[in-house]
Amino acid sequence: MDSLVEKTKLKVRGWTDAHKHVVIYDEAASVLLDVVSGRGVKISWRSLKAFEEKIHPETQDRYLVLLFENGSQIALVDPGGIAFAPATKNSGLVGGLPPVMCFGDFNYLKQRIEHQLYNHLDEPPPRECLDMIMICIATLDGARAVGFEVDDMERELEKLLGEVERRIG
Repeated sequence: MDSLVEKTKLKVRGWTDAHKHVVIYDEAASVLLDVVSGRGVKISWRSLKAFEEKIHPETQDRYLVLLFENGSQIALVDPGGIAFAPATKNSGLVGGLPPVMCFGDFNYLKQRIEHQLYNHLDEPPPRECLDMIMICIATLDGARAVGFEVDDMERELEKLLGEVERRIG
């Protein structure tokens, strides 16, 4: 196990050194910082079960996947930063939900929701707004499951959901 952890730490350090614009690694604190969100996740190296090095199909850049004993996993990917599986325990099954999300995806969807709500005040929000909110909920639940603190983002999303509900009636 120690050789797995040490090998993985070396790979993580090398990858983050080459991709500081998306993920920063604080080795002393065992924290990976997602640059897009400014949020860190502490890595429990003792619970590391495996890691994989893969090639991104679009960019042909290499990325890393860390798998943990509790079944969670994170990927270090460019573009994207720290990616993780969404969790549907609160959102339920959502059509169009990708198997992997990152905070950049969340931000993009949130901006689309805000645009629809606040730039089209004379129109009721389309069903698509609710679908995007459900994807955002699943994204935040997935982020929380791998160790990110997302309570503030959740409160922002709740305000948007409240606005959709208010406008739909």
